[in-house]
Amino acid sequence: MNPSARHVVVIGNGMTGSRLADEVARRDPGGERVRLTVIGDENGPAYNRVLLPGVLAGIYTPEDIRLPFPDGPAVTLRTGTAATALDTARRRVTLDDGTALDYDECVLATGARAAFPPVDGVAAADGTPEPGVTALRDLADCRRVMALARPGAPVVVLGGGVLGLEAARALTARGVRVSLVESSPWIMRRQIDRPAADILADRYTALGVAVHSWRVASRWISGTGLELDDGRVLAGDALVVTAGVRGATDLARAAGLPVEHGVLVDDTLTTGDPRVHAIGDCAQHRGGGAGLVQPGWEQAAVLAGLLTGTAPEARYTGARPVTRLKAEGIDLTSLGDTEADDTAETVTIADPYGGRYAKLSVRDGRVAGAVLLGFPESASTIAQLYDGGDPVPADRLALLLGRAAPGAHTPDTGGDPVVCRCNAVPRSAIEAAWLDGARTRVDVAAATRATTGCGGCVRDVDTLLTGWSGTTPAPVG
Repeated sequence: MNPSARHVVVIGNGMTGSRLADEVARRDPGGERVRLTVIGDENGPAYNRVLLPGVLAGIYTPEDIRLPFPDGPAVTLRTGTAATALDTARRRVTLDDGTALDYDECVLATGARAAFPPVDGVAAADGTPEPGVTALRDLADCRRVMALARPGAPVVVLGGGVLGLEAARALTARGVRVSLVESSPWIMRRQIDRPAADILADRYTALGVAVHSWRVASRWISGTGLELDDGRVLAGDALVVTAGVRGATDLARAAGLPVEHGVLVDDTLTTGDPRVHAIGDCAQHRGGGAGLVQPGWEQAAVLAGLLTGTAPEARYTGARPVTRLKAEGIDLTSLGDTEADDTAETVTIADPYGGRYAKLSVRDGRVAGAVLLGFPESASTIAQLYDGGDPVPADRLALLLGRAAPGAHTPDTGGDPVVCRCNAVPRSAIEAAWLDGARTRVDVAAATRATTGCGGCVRDVDTLLTGWSGTTPAPVG
């Protein structure tokens, strides 16, 4: 390690902060350019928050969702310690244990906090949840939900977005009776259209979830349940709030950095202070990306290239949103502009009886947006077309049905499809890891990072490993 290497302090050891440390270590393994200190207020290693519903459902253990942290001479991790002040003039971070760290550059990776809506009985004046109420943002929340949600008991989930739906499905897997409340006209209002939402709601109803859309919570009655704006009371021993998050910007705001919904950053992920950067859910870039795994990790890669000097030209230009609902028995992908109907050529398939729905919008010969419920094969192909900006085959219906016409243009993967989109891991990398002795999903994750993102590729990786255990690689993509 070079003692004169610049000192970079990273505030936050969540998914994005730990990923930045890994990206820096890969570019500067000997610590010749950068000496890194990562501060995390939670005890223990970083973990994949996106997979918490899987822990709740019993699919994963907390060990399964741990994220790797680099073991290098120039990387220091301090957990169970929170930053309390950022002094940009002195370039100093003050910690809650009374110590301070001087830095050459500082990175805010403070993430976001669960937002509790202003509903009577949900949260105290200081923002802490009332008895029986919990978020699902960290492992402590997950343990709290598991303690409150007993098999056969009623639980209410407040918020019908992706996390709310994943939590509801996970709770039904535990034998819990679930009611889900969404204030918008339909569930997943930001990601899918009304017809898709209606079919998805029917799928959830068949799984035992009572879906209440376009209903506003009036008050939480501890020990009784949630009262709605129409006077009904939904029985609930617990209330799981998944009604959104707010960027953790207090530190930046107190330091005088420009803040709106998040800490404002440019294409180099630099804030209003040239020595302070922000990435992940706490950052606000003109191209979006907060709340999604892949953009946060793209930001980490860009910033690592800039901080180490290995890619001084690197820039973050914005997100291309792809959302996957990770709920057992349901395969849903949405991407791009899902409401492009009026400005694009759109093909739609609705199969309410079969619980399937597909919509593809094409603008200027490229994918503008898509919603795919129950079409996993075409979802993979369309996502690759979207990512690469490739031309869409002329027979759009065949593409939606997963059988593009012979000779039609398909994504040019060189016969090597991407299996893990979050980490850009192709099938060949997973096969190479298998040939090197990786026989379990955990081994593959350690070798390639596959499955450590949104979790949407877990099934594909498991399929590959199962096929290869019989010595014949299984097709994926």
